[in-house]
Amino acid sequence: MVKLSVVVPFFNVRPYAPDTLRSLAANSRRDIEFLLVDDGSTDGTSELLDRAARELPGAVLLRHERNAGLSVARNAGLEAARGEYVTFLDGDDWLAPGYCTRLLAAAESLGVDFVRTDHVRCTGRTRTVQRVPVGPRGTVLEPRGAILPAGRSTSVDYAYSWAGVYHRRLLDAGLLHFNPRLRTAEDRPWIWRLHREARTFAAVGLLGVFYRRGVATSLTRIGDERQLDFLPAFDQVVEETSRDTDAELLLPKAVRTYCAIISHHLGSVGRCEPAVARALRSESARALRRLPRALVKEAVDSMDVGRAFRLRRLRLLRPALPWAAV
Repeated sequence: MVKLSVVVPFFNVRPYAPDTLRSLAANSRRDIEFLLVDDGSTDGTSELLDRAARELPGAVLLRHERNAGLSVARNAGLEAARGEYVTFLDGDDWLAPGYCTRLLAAAESLGVDFVRTDHVRCTGRTRTVQRVPVGPRGTVLEPRGAILPAGRSTSVDYAYSWAGVYHRRLLDAGLLHFNPRLRTAEDRPWIWRLHREARTFAAVGLLGVFYRRGVATSLTRIGDERQLDFLPAFDQVVEETSRDTDAELLLPKAVRTYCAIISHHLGSVGRCEPAVARALRSESARALRRLPRALVKEAVDSMDVGRAFRLRRLRLLRPALPWAAV
C-alpha cells in the first residue's frame, strides 16, 4: 500500500534537479511514491528524469510533450497518485533527509484533513525560516477559523501547497486539483477552497522543505504576461467566497488581500515588459471596479500610505470610486 504520494513537476530546471532528486532519494521508503512530472522540458532535465525513473525507488515518470504549466503538471500527478496522503514539491526545491517520514507521522498522529508546515526560504546562501501564520501548533483546528482576521496575515496568505500534507479524502472530494488556466498564483484559490471546505487541519513546527528563491527561470522572476494571472486567481477567490454561507464574514478578507496583492504588483511594475506594465495598471483598475465598493474603500483605508497610494493613483478608479484620491 502506498502511504504517501509526492507530486514533483519539473520544467527546465537542469541546474537544480539533481539536488531535488537526491533529496527524494534521501526520503525513499517502500510505501512512498514520487510522481515526477516532466512538463515539456527542453534543457536536459528530461534525461535526468529518465535516469531517476530507473534508479530512484518509488519513482513514477509522467511526461508532457509540451509545457502545460504548473497547475496542469500538478493535476497530472494527482490523477496518478495512489497514496493515502499527498504532498507536493517543486522541481527546483529540495527536502531534508527523512522529512517525509516525519511529515507522515505528524499527519497520522493528528488525524486531520491536512497539515501545514513551516519551510526554509533559500536566497543564494541566505536561509530564512518562514512560519505558518497559525498560532496553536500540533492542535486540531477548524480551517475556516484560520481565514480570519481580515487585517492580519493568516493561513490563506501562506499559499504554498508544498508546505503541508493532505489526506486522500480531500483528493477524492475534488479539493486538491488546481485551476489549469492559471500559470501563476495557482495556490491562491486552491488554499482558500481548502480552508473553506475541509473539516479539520493543524499546523506543525516541522522544517524540511527548502524553497529556492531568485531562480532565473522562476515565474516570480519573469515580467511577462503570466504575472497577470494573479488577477483571475483572485477573481476566483472572491467569486467563490461570495457564494459561501459565511460570505459576509469572509469576503472582507478576500477583498483586502486582493487589494494588497494588486498594490504589491504595482510596486514592482518596473520589472515588467512595457505592454505588460500597461495591462497590469488597466486590468488592476478594472479588477478594483468589479469588487464591492465599500469593501475596497475599507481595505484601502486600512493600508499604509505607500500601498494605499498605489491603488488611489490609478486614474481609472476615479469614475467608479469617488473616494479615491490622486
